[in-house]
Amino acid sequence: MANYKNKVALVSGGGTGIGEATALLLARLGAKVVVCGRRTEPLQQVVQGITGSGGEALALACDIADEAQVKVLINAVIDRYGQLDLLVNNATLLEASLIDQHPTDIWHKNFTVTVDGTLFMMREAYPHLVKTQGSVVNVSSIVAQLGTPYMTGYAAAKGAVNSMTRNAAIEWAPAGVRVNAVVPGAILTEPTKAVVPDEGSKKYLESLIPMRRIGGPEEVAEAIVFLGSSAASYITGVLLPVDGGRQNELSMGAVSMEEA
Repeated sequence: MANYKNKVALVSGGGTGIGEATALLLARLGAKVVVCGRRTEPLQQVVQGITGSGGEALALACDIADEAQVKVLINAVIDRYGQLDLLVNNATLLEASLIDQHPTDIWHKNFTVTVDGTLFMMREAYPHLVKTQGSVVNVSSIVAQLGTPYMTGYAAAKGAVNSMTRNAAIEWAPAGVRVNAVVPGAILTEPTKAVVPDEGSKKYLESLIPMRRIGGPEEVAEAIVFLGSSAASYITGVLLPVDGGRQNELSMGAVSMEEA
């Protein structure tokens, strides 16, 4: 079982969904957890949940698409705790459009947080991860692996995250820093709930998944925590599907918009 006692973890997009579930699980396993995001209120609620259960956590507002803010963020983590053992790049931005109608500004927006932000966070965290022999877990998406209508920009951005994960794993392995990614399918977060608002649409989505159910954020968090821990000490450069078997079943097919 993963043990994060005396470890420091930073989770972007840590106020809701997969980020929130990951922060709460890391805290239960003994980590000091820093959650960051653009909205402070959900971050503070996560911190209150952790500290109320006897854990230690810190909320820091940050737009990770702004490299100056990322520098301030990483310095604040080090100033507070003196180390960084795990970076979870969960924050993302999704702007949907069909290819033939794709506005250029919307195309670019898909890359600001998901690609630029992931790069900035990894780049600034790297020297501190070297000191702790730490690791990075990026959060990708099934849409990067399979064709998905309306999701071209988002899928391309997540595909870039996959490439960064593989490349960083090779570059950083000699320094003892591991880099992996999880690839979630349909997960019951707020965006998913918005596109499956009734029981009929929920049942339809579930019928597309071999395990016949939508996953929970906690199930993705378990995979993230495993990859970031010493239990995965000889694993790097992996893109781990967390999708109820969806990717295996449709390795040559398309996925629905709900799974983005």
